[in-house]
Amino acid sequence: MRMRFSTTRKNVRPVRNDALIVVLALCLSAFSTVLFADIRSERQTELLYLLDHDCGSCHGMTRKGGLGSPLLPSLLAERSDDALASIILDGIPGTPMPPWRPLINVEETRWLVRILRNKEEKP
Repeated sequence: MRMRFSTTRKNVRPVRNDALIVVLALCLSAFSTVLFADIRSERQTELLYLLDHDCGSCHGMTRKGGLGSPLLPSLLAERSDDALASIILDGIPGTPMPPWRPLINVEETRWLVRILRNKEEKP
């Protein structure tokens, strides 16, 4: 563990990097809550319906796979949020995965990615 020393005060105290990481994580968590709070609850219900029925028709109603690959958090961990959002928005050419950009925006896509990452089963 690396330690930094603050020299701006008389009492020199070590500042631990892991404490800074915790503070940064809390700030980012609060920021993401604000971002996702902009999606109305009615729209969240619509998006969950889309996830269950439209996505579920290929990826399985329990998201364990079918015509499309499984959408379980353990398997999605290999891809970044940006990569998953891109796949959802733009589809995968040459496969049955269609682009959803005409129906959902980037913010809603990121909300869906968060739902997929946090639930092993349907929300």
